[in-house]
Amino acid sequence: MPRKSTRLTFAVLATGAGVFAMLQSLIAPALPTVQQALHTSQSTATWVMTAYLLSASVFTPILGRIGDLIGKKRTLVAVLLVVLAGCLLAALAPNIGMLIVARVVQGVGGALFPLSFGIIRDEFAPSEVPGSISNLSAVIAAGGGVGIVAAGPIVSALDYRWLFWIPVAVVAATTSIALCYVPESPNRAEGKVSWLGAVLLSAWLVALLLPLSRAGTWGWGSAKVLGLFAVAVALFVLWLLAEARSRSPLIDLRVMRLPAVWTTNTVALLFGAGMYALWSFLPAFVQTPGSAGYGFGASVTTSGLLMLPMLLAMFCSGILSGRLEPVVGAKALLTTGAALGAVALGFLALWHAAQWQIAVVAGVFGLGIGLAFASMANLIVGSVPPEQTGAATGMNANIRTIGGSIGAAVTSVLVTGRLQPSGLPYGSGYTHGFTLLAVLCLAAALAALLVPVRRAGRATGTARATGEPSEAGRPTAVRG
Repeated sequence: MPRKSTRLTFAVLATGAGVFAMLQSLIAPALPTVQQALHTSQSTATWVMTAYLLSASVFTPILGRIGDLIGKKRTLVAVLLVVLAGCLLAALAPNIGMLIVARVVQGVGGALFPLSFGIIRDEFAPSEVPGSISNLSAVIAAGGGVGIVAAGPIVSALDYRWLFWIPVAVVAATTSIALCYVPESPNRAEGKVSWLGAVLLSAWLVALLLPLSRAGTWGWGSAKVLGLFAVAVALFVLWLLAEARSRSPLIDLRVMRLPAVWTTNTVALLFGAGMYALWSFLPAFVQTPGSAGYGFGASVTTSGLLMLPMLLAMFCSGILSGRLEPVVGAKALLTTGAALGAVALGFLALWHAAQWQIAVVAGVFGLGIGLAFASMANLIVGSVPPEQTGAATGMNANIRTIGGSIGAAVTSVLVTGRLQPSGLPYGSGYTHGFTLLAVLCLAAALAALLVPVRRAGRATGTARATGEPSEAGRPTAVRG
């Protein structure tokens, strides 16, 4: 039976996941400040982001699976403690090397997403699950926006170290409440952790994401980049073989092949490419001085305020999607969200000469993010067995991250491929980059049309995943 403390449980989950989402983007606008304060180079400072990305990609599916096996609350509390240690270490870091290590530790918090979705599925009444997942997805999406908006004022009023001191206080309180009040989920997956699968998954993710994030510095045709891509392909094939033969796979490939899962993951890859690349390059665009022929010479704080419509829109549409999903279905919301992203980026590619145009684009894209995040999570959770929730949602988050790395890397090539004598990119580079991102979001909308439609009525997770008869004796179909 669902527990009575669902409101408090949701508040704890939303706070933890929201803080992690905020940590993803909070440091990005402050990297120049960090570089100057710690007396390091720009290329070294970017490892503050790269290390976090790699760590989150590795730990998200692994700890999601561990939560499925040993208990989601136990794993959640442990992850929160690690994030707390990472924030404290970052706030006290005396040099760039220690800050990079701290960011690796913080990346463990990526597991908060799949663990939170799994706890909601286990603890909430079936009728509350879609709305709660939508609301949590809205918080996660908004957390990334909060980071972009809040970084400038925090750094200006205090110091960049407060970007980590504030999360220290929030995560410490969240951990205490979680330990006392979040119930332990009763569902357990059978088997054990496939450590061979975990090592191979970690290896191919690092081999793929590292050259994607560093190709701008190393060169796309360099031996490092090409060699790591080849290693990533080889390790990926080995991982598939190991998982297929394992009695207790880390990621059940049969679940990944479900129509609702692989189509949703395809949308996650494409939409993630557009979303993360926009978060990376739109602030840089508006901060470019007008002497370059574009841009507004905005400060970090002002560029964050121009992103404020995105933050508000993604939160509101994420909350709204929970009310709309039972009426129109998650597939329609996912398609609409991706299409709104394509419309916003298409508008940006054509019109970006005034600040109000940037604000409109941010708002429309925010609507798309809120709808897409919530519907993706609901489609995955509603299509896999309960004991696979953590691993499946963790892999979906990972695929979004991989898409974001690809989108940011390719956009960087288009933007920085040709530079003016001043060292600034040409405006055409941004136009081409925004056009590419619009095409990627359009492809995500088309991929969303492939998601199978689910009939009303929520059956058990196992029945939904396997197509076996539900308890009522009726065959179930994947809902959409």
